[in-house]
Amino acid sequence: MALTREQIAKRIALELKDGYYVNLGIGIPTLVANYVPDHMEVMLQSENGLLGMGAFPTEATVDADLINAGKQTVTEAIGASYFSSAESFAMIRGGHVDLTVLGAFEVDVSGNIASWMIPNKLVKGMGGAMDLVAGADNIIVTMTHADKHGNSKLLESCTLPLTGVNCITTVITDLALLEIKDGAFHLIERAPGVSIEEIKQKTAGKLVVPKSVPEMQF
Repeated sequence: MALTREQIAKRIALELKDGYYVNLGIGIPTLVANYVPDHMEVMLQSENGLLGMGAFPTEATVDADLINAGKQTVTEAIGASYFSSAESFAMIRGGHVDLTVLGAFEVDVSGNIASWMIPNKLVKGMGGAMDLVAGADNIIVTMTHADKHGNSKLLESCTLPLTGVNCITTVITDLALLEIKDGAFHLIERAPGVSIEEIKQKTAGKLVVPKSVPEMQF
């Protein structure tokens, strides 16, 4: 059975490490803030100038002036700080973000990512994605494995305008966790109840499947 958005976020949270500075992109990535392990110190960074972003607020704790880059209301962690967008992007471009989690429209076997526009559709712009893929050494892309028409988003070569080139190494979808290396998607884990055959059918790019593929744990 395909993972929910919350389950995907829980699995991504397992990739966090103590002391990490992490940027969460718009969409599924923002949900990761709700699943940071209690024993772990992780500082979440937002392009609009917040370091130390917390989980989403309850109705009782919501502050309309405290938002992330996607204009969603958030909370602040102990030790949070505020600064300008210029300083925020200096942090990103300077390589001071340990992990970036981004959504995408397409990813291919070369580690290319297309995440900012679909031709003939209204878009607000690139946002910070181009800076993030250039400034972070460790990038996780999360998305559904296929679009609403059943077309694979994991391709031999991206068809949409690129955000970054040869920069993605890990993809976590609603069906699987895959690593990109040697010109192929390598299947590492599968969602509970999801068959390897379904993953094969919905992966257009070259897929390498080991003899044993464990189910994801949360």
